[in-house]
Amino acid sequence: MREYSGLLTDLYELTMAAGYLQTRFDGRATFELFVRHLPPKRNYLVAAGLEQALEFLENVRFTGDEIKFLREQLLFSNISDDFFRYLANFRFTGDVWAMPEGTLAFAGEPMLRITAPIIEGQILETCLLATLSYQTMVASKAARVFTAAQGRRVVDFGARRAHGLEASVFSARASVIGGCLGTSNTLAGQLLGMGVYGTQAHSWIMAHENEAAAFAHFMDVFPQGAVLLVDTYDVRNAVKKMIAMGRKPAGIRLDSGDLAKDSRWVRRELDRAGWKEVKIFASGDLDEFKIAALLAKGAAIDSFGVGAALATPSDAPHLNLIYKLVEVERGGEIREAAKLTRAKATYPGKKQVFRRAAKNGEFSSDRIALEDEAPNGDTPLLVQVMRSGRRLQSGEPVGALRERCIASLEKLPAKYRQINRRADYPVRYSSGLQALLQKVRQRVRRSALQ
Repeated sequence: MREYSGLLTDLYELTMAAGYLQTRFDGRATFELFVRHLPPKRNYLVAAGLEQALEFLENVRFTGDEIKFLREQLLFSNISDDFFRYLANFRFTGDVWAMPEGTLAFAGEPMLRITAPIIEGQILETCLLATLSYQTMVASKAARVFTAAQGRRVVDFGARRAHGLEASVFSARASVIGGCLGTSNTLAGQLLGMGVYGTQAHSWIMAHENEAAAFAHFMDVFPQGAVLLVDTYDVRNAVKKMIAMGRKPAGIRLDSGDLAKDSRWVRRELDRAGWKEVKIFASGDLDEFKIAALLAKGAAIDSFGVGAALATPSDAPHLNLIYKLVEVERGGEIREAAKLTRAKATYPGKKQVFRRAAKNGEFSSDRIALEDEAPNGDTPLLVQVMRSGRRLQSGEPVGALRERCIASLEKLPAKYRQINRRADYPVRYSSGLQALLQKVRQRVRRSALQ
């Protein structure tokens, strides 16, 4: 599969593109990407995936073989050669505004706004939705896990649970944006400049004749950073053997059993041996709820490895992320657009999101407004990241995105950070936006009567 293929889109994006070109519908359109509603167990989202989306926009192309494939589709049998020549020279030439990755976002707020020739904006819908949706979903889950850990380290262990190898890299990236210290995914570490972490598997222990030999051989190879897995057979016997050897590891890992009870016992034994600096690492189907429960029981755990809950969060496996047309400019005339059905209505016009903070620095509310409305001292969240199809600056290091997310979480009032209760952060639509929606409604009604 080619990474930047123009065919990485739903077929109807291409049928609409062909229709626009063949009917000479030459307009410049603005689309916005947002969620209508937060998932049931989410009080906020963490914007992520923008870097990969911009890479795709800069590099997307149609090859000769891809165009040949489209020509062979019965649906395209009446499409003129002009469309296929257009695809042969296809480049994204539009402008993009977006929330920087690591920014907290709420329902209704555009995380990305794109203005481009309407064919370009249409073809790229699927890519933008898929790229931002997955990473935002994972980063949002990671932020909840990070919050539940109460300052203890969290490492992404999700590579083997992700839906494919490419997804494992993007899941690792998004997990770090959401607060994880690093990842077990070695390629993600190399490609994205993230810390990589690992211990040992049960197979290492079982491959040896006895557990003590397994520990000793591992520490021979890794004398400085060995983390020993002690739950293959019996946790207490394993820890006693390790202490009796007199060789102090960097840490021990618990992967099963009663993690709270075992961690407290292990901590007492390590401290009794004078090994207070030896850390206890826990893993094994953990998520934010299990971590919170462990700490409530007084678990003596210093770090957590979280896998499936990050790469494939079962409580919110997808986001209701949508991409809607909000404005079309043709021949110098601007026509705002909105979907008006009651269940899925949208607001027209190019928008900006303004965030207000209280005197203590905490976020207090957001306002979704037209882009040219006055900020009134609030912070605008959408910034221009691409002009005429080229990025305005290189991507930020993943560590900087993590710092932005953590700083934002610290400014979010505690009731919105809690993991067990829904709390709706205040978001309102400006009076200017409300008036424009009413104007569009009236225009559509008049048109329907003609």
